[in-house]
Amino acid sequence: MTRPITTIGFDADDTLWQNERFFRLTEERFVALLGAHGAAAEISGRLLEAERRNLAFYGFGIKGFVLSMIETAIEITDGTVPASVIGEILAAGREMAAHPVETLPQARETLERLASTHRLVLITKGDLFDQERKLAQSGLGELFHGVEIVSDKTPEVYRRIFERHGDGPQRAMMVGNSLKSDVLPALAAGSWAVHIPHELTWALEHAEEPVGAPRYRRLARLSALDELVGLIEAEAAAG
Repeated sequence: MTRPITTIGFDADDTLWQNERFFRLTEERFVALLGAHGAAAEISGRLLEAERRNLAFYGFGIKGFVLSMIETAIEITDGTVPASVIGEILAAGREMAAHPVETLPQARETLERLASTHRLVLITKGDLFDQERKLAQSGLGELFHGVEIVSDKTPEVYRRIFERHGDGPQRAMMVGNSLKSDVLPALAAGSWAVHIPHELTWALEHAEEPVGAPRYRRLARLSALDELVGLIEAEAAAG
């Protein structure tokens, strides 16, 4: 019998290791720096709008976040933001880029179990240098058949990756914490998609859950993934 799933793609940030937590902490620091110029909610909202505008120019990741903070600081202060504040924003960005990687519980163990039976592919978006750094520090790189760092995650991107590293999207599964990036475009490409929610998810990654989609599944924890894959394959074998 043809195996229904031969390739499994994994998101990286907040699926295999912590990420959004450090963005939130830096945002709190940024809001405190500009506290004299507005309420916390207003400053955070202005920052989010800057991030939204700048995605097309800077992409995802720390560098774009830092540039959006600087832009927001200039806007909120009507161009009077002190150089010292810009310096603190830049320092905060450097600290984010140097922060040690914290893998999530059972990430390595789950990957090790699945790597013995399936081709695993890391599919992540963001700054190339930072994502390569985090992957190297995580110690998980050896478990992947391939690594794809992309500017965005679209159905066509998933089709291309699963054709390059596997047997096409129909026999692939994508796993991640973002409905917008990891689930919906993978389903549109024809793959299975598994949502593993993280306690913190960036507002721009929110989307409506595709409840009822035949190839969609939701898990509370990553460690249950191999059991889910086994169940799907058993159901396919039973016909």
